[in-house]
Amino acid sequence: MFLEGKRILVTGGTGSLGQKLVRRLLSGEMGRPAKITVFSRDEAKQHYMRLDFQHRKAATDDIIYQESQDLLNFRIGDVRNPSSLLQALRDTDVVFHAAALKQVPTCEYFPYEAVQTNIQGPQNLVRALRENDTPVELVVGISTDKACKPINVMGMTKALQERILLEANMDCERTRFLCVRYGNVIASRGSIVPLFVEQIRTGGPVTITLKEMTRFLLSLDRAVDTVFAAVRAGGRGETYVPQVPAANVVDIARALMEEKEVEITFTGIRPGEKVHEIMVSEEECFRTIERDGYYVILPVLPELRRGLEFTPALKGEYSSMHDNLSVPELRELLSAARSEIASFK
Repeated sequence: MFLEGKRILVTGGTGSLGQKLVRRLLSGEMGRPAKITVFSRDEAKQHYMRLDFQHRKAATDDIIYQESQDLLNFRIGDVRNPSSLLQALRDTDVVFHAAALKQVPTCEYFPYEAVQTNIQGPQNLVRALRENDTPVELVVGISTDKACKPINVMGMTKALQERILLEANMDCERTRFLCVRYGNVIASRGSIVPLFVEQIRTGGPVTITLKEMTRFLLSLDRAVDTVFAAVRAGGRGETYVPQVPAANVVDIARALMEEKEVEITFTGIRPGEKVHEIMVSEEECFRTIERDGYYVILPVLPELRRGLEFTPALKGEYSSMHDNLSVPELRELLSAARSEIASFK
């Protein structure tokens, strides 16, 4: 098992993805880790996450409950602070780097804050590994479709995060660095689905920026599946991208309404917002292969590709504007993720 006996650090572990990742790690599907440490700067979120994980007594959660008692640790720290990060890395074999400022409008209004977390944070991680004797053997950076052909601060900073982590493979010989990149997680904090659920619950209106807007959709579990696929088979400098459906945002709202009639209002595009998201650009498609049901973007640096011969899996960009789901198909998809969505009701 790939993570059997490993000491795992999850930066940003109190976020939506971080919590789902920790729960899946505790299940033992990738092997039983020796220790899992949630590293974040928000003591309140850590407190409530600790209560949630350690006080679940339902029969279906008994294994996770027991494992959280034995394995799960919490550490206050900030990826902006090199010394607190280094202290955590001295006792770590595998890092899942999920810490980020990810709200698009917030990053537009506070761009340097995004720079410090999304660029300086991974640089601090890489520098700690370069300059110190740590046992870290694998780093998986969590990225976003907004990093592909970015037009907003969040996407620009996450694009640089990708490059910082992937370039680290050049001179950190003991550590394998790779990334995963995915789109809108159905039930993550700040995403459109929880917003629509609440607006529909209160009678509307449902607010959408533009009627043309489209997004990729995947569940939190599918996001974690992508992370685990990268752990299993990812090579140095590669970026894993899930093959997931896309939809028009208006159709997402209609699918969530079911039989209700709720007013939709169009508010205009927000600062930094894209109309369509892209997970693989037209430039990247020529070095993108298919592996185990995922698109894998090979490293931009030729030294890391090492003369690998391959046949590209795509002939153009992988965009949310293509092959959109119908409303009935969306209802089926959202129904499968209803337990995640219900937590926001």
